Amino acid sequence: MNLQQFRFVREAVRRGLNLTEAARALHTSQPGVSKAILELEEELGVDIFVRHGKRLRRLTPPGEHVLRSIERLLMELENLRRIGQEFSAQDSGTLSIATTHTQARYVLPAPVAALRRRHPAVRVVLHQGNPEQVAQMLLDGGADLGLATESLDEYDELITLPCYDWQHVIVVPDGHPLAAVERPTLEQLAAEPLVSYHPSFTGRRRIDQAFAQRRLAPEFVLEAIDADVIKTYVRLGLGVGIVAEMAMRQAADGSEAQADAGLASRPAGHLFGRNVSRVAFRRGAYLRHYVYTFAELLSDRLTRALIERALAGGGSDYEL
Repeated sequence: MNLQQFRFVREAVRRGLNLTEAARALHTSQPGVSKAILELEEELGVDIFVRHGKRLRRLTPPGEHVLRSIERLLMELENLRRIGQEFSAQDSGTLSIATTHTQARYVLPAPVAALRRRHPAVRVVLHQGNPEQVAQMLLDGGADLGLATESLDEYDELITLPCYDWQHVIVVPDGHPLAAVERPTLEQLAAEPLVSYHPSFTGRRRIDQAFAQRRLAPEFVLEAIDADVIKTYVRLGLGVGIVAEMAMRQAADGSEAQADAGLASRPAGHLFGRNVSRVAFRRGAYLRHYVYTFAELLSDRLTRALIERALAGGGSDYEL
């Protein structure tokens, strides 16, 4: 047996048992993938997959055990590579971060800049997607660290740690009736056309749940993944916006920044509760020293000792 066979099995599962897609992802031929998997099954003396003709249908019970072992072996191989990089080039390398647009736009610029000042030879790569895509990039080994509000704590293969908490804010044009209301109610919001996030982003589920619990059916006239887009349409009068508080930037003197001129905001934590953004790592991964440094820059709640304890099996989540 060899590493190529292991990679073929793992990729076949990742590609929904489609050998053509697996072969394309690994830059090889479909017959070569199929033959290598058959040879591995013959050497192991068990069927890894249930087949219908030449098509793979599902993993067999022993195949599920084989896959878990393959995942561990390939993870340790990647860890060996990272250990070599760690000690051959102490202060250089690539930090790969998977995150959502809101985090990339409003949360990450300061810690990324601070990391670059400390480690100028470290290249930073940002991968943006929805929370499920962030989790998948971590699971696939395409990212060292993930940051999102939703979904990350739903995967047993990931270690998640709370990073910071935040609330939504209501955004209206200056002069809108709600601009004069300190604590708007759900009923007041439900009477307005609303502009907010797509349901899979930035705490939108909490917003929907709050309305549903009061048996209110608000009209969302526009949904987006970008708070700047939401604010643009609010400014044009399309509706009342609901965005993450970090998207309403403040100037150094505490006044609203120029980019948010013409808009008024009101806290909405009393309506939708608090949200927790989490940082995640793949369980069992070897992290280079600058990954720990970046995590500590990201939140004063995160320390190398805490992350190492979590990765070593000291729990999968921590309360704020």
